[in-house]
Amino acid sequence: MEASPSPFSTARLGPLTLRNRFIKAATFEGMADDGLVSDRLVEFHRSVAAGGVAMTTLAFLAVCEDGKGATGEIVVDERSATGLQRLADAAHSEGALVAGQIGHAGPVAVALGSRGLAASRVLSPMAIRTTRAATAEDIDRIVSAFGSAARHLQHAGFDAVEIHMGHGYLLSAFLSPVLNRRNDAYGGDVERRAELARRVATAVRSAVDPRMAVIAKINVDDGARGGTQLGDVIDTIRLFERDGTLDAVTLTGGSSFRDPMFLMRGDAPVRELAQEFPQPLRTAIRLAGSQFLRTYPFHEGFFLDRARRVRAATTMPLIALGGINRLSTVKAAINDGCIAVSLARALLREPNIVNRWRSGDEQDGTCIHCNRCMPTIYRGTHCTEIAS
Repeated sequence: MEASPSPFSTARLGPLTLRNRFIKAATFEGMADDGLVSDRLVEFHRSVAAGGVAMTTLAFLAVCEDGKGATGEIVVDERSATGLQRLADAAHSEGALVAGQIGHAGPVAVALGSRGLAASRVLSPMAIRTTRAATAEDIDRIVSAFGSAARHLQHAGFDAVEIHMGHGYLLSAFLSPVLNRRNDAYGGDVERRAELARRVATAVRSAVDPRMAVIAKINVDDGARGGTQLGDVIDTIRLFERDGTLDAVTLTGGSSFRDPMFLMRGDAPVRELAQEFPQPLRTAIRLAGSQFLRTYPFHEGFFLDRARRVRAATTMPLIALGGINRLSTVKAAINDGCIAVSLARALLREPNIVNRWRSGDEQDGTCIHCNRCMPTIYRGTHCTEIAS
């Protein structure tokens, strides 16, 4: 039997060569300055690149103004172009590639006080208001915006674009049978629910030249009753395989719209989150936050079992994700056929963990998965254990 590749060996990602099998996951940094790339954001990604990852991913970049999910998020346009170029140059100076995650927040935009654009009119559990169903004009406009955003990233020197199709954002909401109740060409069976995501992937692929990799981040499980399940995502990935628009898929899960802790796992930092808000919202979060931030037991690599089943059913190159903090888990993911792994909290705690592992120190990452980094997104995402 052929031996599995080393985590430190090179790998192909479409037209790109990764220097190893480690990718910095797209996790909201909260470091933009009024929608622009800040020095702090540049340094954050430079330090992760210096720590040894093959590629670092800038998150979350809105494709248009109404696609933002939080105050101060970057919209990919002419205004943000110079800063994006500076960030790409910083990552490249450390020998890493750089990807930009683009998306439309859709129903998650209720966090900004808007109704939130969605596949259908559904109740938001966060804002206790209904979302607005996207019209045909909305859909055409947003597909075009994805293509434009990808083109801007290419001009800014980015090597890859990751299309956000997970976590309850707009494309994820269209893929979800419980959030998508449409009876037009964008609703119904898996193929119709995937139509918008496929149009977006086609627009992005057409907008960039062949030297740029195109990835999608997609849910293998919404973590909600009636939501996207594994069989749905396998069928959807097969459609992407047929289209030939994607170079790889990052497998994720959960929903920022309904149940964000399904993605994080472990303790829910309700008390710490409440501290980030003024009264009376602070008290409301303390009293009712556990209804939205549920507690799920943490275990290492919690999406790997689903990744194995996707691997068995499709030929799409896969990137593994899900609380990975051990080199043994990285090796297991690669052994199961994933081309790379995506790290998030492990790199917040130890930006140089890849270099440490490469040097021969294979001890587990020091992240304790307390999730207290989660509320810090409002003032710059960081590990509170380091800060203390």
